[in-house]
Amino acid sequence: MAEKRPTPLTIYFYHTRLTRESYEEWKQFRFPGHILYGLPLLEKYGIRSVMHPYKAFASRWKLMLYTTRKILCCREKYDVLYGTSFRGLELIVFLRALGLYRKPVVIWHHSAVSRASNRFREAVSRFFYRGFDQMFLFSRKLIQDSIASRKVAESKLQLIHWGPDLAFYDHLLGELPVSLPRHGFISTGKERRDVKTMLEAFARTNEELEVYIAEESNGISYRRIADSLCLPQNIRIHYTEGVIPYVLARKVAEARFIVICCLDYPYTVGLTTLVEAFALGMPVICTRNPYFEMDIDKEEIGITVPYGDTEGWVNAIRYLTAHPEEAERMGRNARRLAEERFNLEIFSGEIANTLLKFRSE
Repeated sequence: MAEKRPTPLTIYFYHTRLTRESYEEWKQFRFPGHILYGLPLLEKYGIRSVMHPYKAFASRWKLMLYTTRKILCCREKYDVLYGTSFRGLELIVFLRALGLYRKPVVIWHHSAVSRASNRFREAVSRFFYRGFDQMFLFSRKLIQDSIASRKVAESKLQLIHWGPDLAFYDHLLGELPVSLPRHGFISTGKERRDVKTMLEAFARTNEELEVYIAEESNGISYRRIADSLCLPQNIRIHYTEGVIPYVLARKVAEARFIVICCLDYPYTVGLTTLVEAFALGMPVICTRNPYFEMDIDKEEIGITVPYGDTEGWVNAIRYLTAHPEEAERMGRNARRLAEERFNLEIFSGEIANTLLKFRSE
């Protein structure tokens, strides 16, 4: 008697910013797979995908209504809804909590689940979280804080070792001239950045800093902050638009050090830039974020500085430039950390194993 083959699994892949073109760009080494949250490697586990047709909306209600309509009217068969965020999925989640949407809902939760400000909102929120079958989080700290909210079962919370697409970065490095010298510091990313502290610190040194950032993000006008400061010529700011990970990755690969200066928010602010440093084998100076799963100081991959500590930043900048051999060792440690514990291959497997539990037998 022939051995029974496992039933294949199909997911509805929901992402709030990326399109099918991003997936095609990944195949050409022009888009890092970790920003696709494991999608590129799920096929090797027997998981097929139906891509959500992304469309941008300024209004969250319009996004929710569009998303709900597209999901409920999808003609392609799928088994699980897998989302990189629940933004836009709110109505679907409520329908799942009511038992009216029959597919399991598995999402990434980027911050800890928290208690609401009043009883009514708390009651609605508790009911809302009944609509999730599984939630992926970036760190144990986020999971611990979520458990403390008492509105989601611990069994629904899973740590994923999110990390870089090493093949993407290795291919990128292979495209650069072998003799190209790395020089200076670089800052990328636009989310909750403390540009004032960073710029004031570098203004007190002679070290070159290239900053690639949006003019405005999350209500913060970075251009206004920068324009309010008297910046020396060693600091250059480049304002960017859109999602351009390949372009920025090439810029980062040409620098010696990555700096990640962030504001105090209770989630993994700066993580995308941090894992890029891992892949490129670069030492970092980073705001000390307790929500990171990895301990930068303990792993000896860089230097952390408390929130808003300009003097600490000046000292860290001067230390790395004065100790090149130590900086190189930190970079090697960072790459090793990515290869052994945090990378696309590892976390795609973790995601696949969870999704496959919802496979219909």
